[in-house]
Order: sequence, then C-alpha cells, then structure tokens
Amino acid sequence: MRQRQLGTQGLNVSELGLGCMGMSDFYGAKNDAESTSTIHYAVDHGVTFFDTSDMYGPFVNEELVGTALRPHRKAVVIATKFGITRTLEDPGKRGINGRPEYVKQACEASLKRLGTDVIDIYYQHRVDPLVPIEETIGAMKRLVEDGKIRFLGMSEAAPGTIRRAHAVHPISALQTEYSLWNRDPEEELLPTLRELGIGFVAYSPLGRGFLTGQITSIDDLAPSDVRRNFPRFQGENFTKNLDLVAQMRVMAKEKNCTPAQLALAWLLAQGGDVVPIPGTKTRTRLAENLGATEIMLTKAELAAIDDISPRGAAAGDRYPEAGMQTVNR
Repeated sequence: MRQRQLGTQGLNVSELGLGCMGMSDFYGAKNDAESTSTIHYAVDHGVTFFDTSDMYGPFVNEELVGTALRPHRKAVVIATKFGITRTLEDPGKRGINGRPEYVKQACEASLKRLGTDVIDIYYQHRVDPLVPIEETIGAMKRLVEDGKIRFLGMSEAAPGTIRRAHAVHPISALQTEYSLWNRDPEEELLPTLRELGIGFVAYSPLGRGFLTGQITSIDDLAPSDVRRNFPRFQGENFTKNLDLVAQMRVMAKEKNCTPAQLALAWLLAQGGDVVPIPGTKTRTRLAENLGATEIMLTKAELAAIDDISPRGAAAGDRYPEAGMQTVNR
C-alpha cells in the first residue's frame, strides 16, 4: 500500500483509508465481530488510516474502532470528529456545536472511548454558524498544544471558512464528499486546498454504495437504512443514477475490474493529495476496494470517464434539505 501526505505538517497515511461509520450506524444491521475482522484485515493489508466520529452510533463506533486498533495503535492513524451532537436518549435529534468549551469536552470523551492518549486527526464535523470559526479552531489549537491531538481537520467547510481557520492554525486535512457523482469540490474547494497546502479526504467515494453497482432497487436497502431518505435514492433520480452506473459497469468490464474499483481508481488519479476513505462492513468488500490501488487509468480512460460522469451528472441533492443546509459553510 502506497502512502500519501495530507497537508504540510508531516501527516502520512495509506492512499486508501477505511471509513468505519457504517459498521455501527445508518446503513442497516451491524455485526461487530465482522467489523472488527474487517479492521484487522485492513491493517494486515497496509491500510493505516481509519475514520470514525463521536456521532456514529452515537458514540459506539469510536469504541469499536479503538478496541480493534489497540494492538496496532502505533502503526495507524485514527481520525475522529466532533461537532454534530446526538444523545443516546434521542439519537434521531441532531445539533451542531462549535463552542470552545464543547470542543475540549468532546475531545476528552473521544479519547476515553478510543482508549488512546492522542487523536491523530481531529475534525470539526460541521461548521457551527453561531460560533466564529476562529474560536473553534483556537480551542482545537490548544488541544494540540496540550498533546491531545496531532493534526487539525475540517469537514464540509466552505473555502472562505477554511482560509480563516488555516490562519489560526494549519489545517492538515479537509474532508468532504467527493466521487463520480459529486464532483463539486473540483470547482473551488480543491484549488483552495492546494493553494494552502491542505490534503483532501474524500468520504462516500462510492456514492454511498451506489457506484458499486450492487444497488439496483430501493429494496436492496434495509428498511432502517438512512439512504432511503436521500434524494439520489428516490424516484426518477434513482432511475437516472442507475443509467450512470450502467455506463460505468460497461467500462469496468472492459478494464477487467469492478465498478467500485473503477470509481476509486478514478479518485486516486485526481491527485496525490486526495485520499478516499470508502466505508465497508465486510472483508470481502474491503478486499475489492483495495484492488483499486493496482488499477492505473490512461489519459484516454480518464477522459472517457469524464464524458460518462461530468460535474453535475448525478440526479438529486446528496442530502435531504436539512442536511444540505449544514454543508459548505
């Protein structure tokens, strides 16, 4: 597994990371034993970058990841997040909190759940519009000075906000949805990050599983699966997006790979500062994803993919209306 650098502060990670959210929440039934085996499989095959958040579960995903990685702690990079608030009593209710006192409180809680004395990358999960970004990042900076976290990250932040944050303390990584059905970051976000020397972590690089070609009907999703509520998985949008995947499937067959591998290989080709973190709950799917690192795309193939899935090709917003209000701010 090759390594990539995030930011200019010395943070190096495997070129593919592992998103662990779905192991505990949102995407149907969970199986902690298989998830733990999947994390161990990832380590055994060179993955050093693992992504979680305090709101996944809520809370239990950090415990799962921390326990699974404890024997390998010195060899891996653990990223977690704060800022989207949930409670065990009412997990469906969400809030956003970027107040300095909350940042410290959330960090201490995450350290305990992860069973570690330092968090490698600490992301602000969503920007709090009621708290100046300088105050939130200032609190994160103090956590760096206290030795609680090593590198700072942000998620779904707008370019102007990133500039203000970066002026307070260097930001090493920006995490935002990026895939063949969400190419919006290419317009303004990626150029800003490259100007500032900030790495890009691409979450949902397989379009929340849609680009794998394994989802052909809404009935393929469990009744509790949150994706049922997302516009791109509904009605005419679903049908139109299936057409995009069908074209990718044809190209993948010609390349002797799966649609998922083709989509990840495309992302890896977008620059050495881009690190996708596909999520999965099984070793079988993880092995498929890791195969993408061996696929090299020619200029002609990249151009063909651009023709199939240009910016704006996917039908529907990537989140329901409430979720869209929390991104790019």
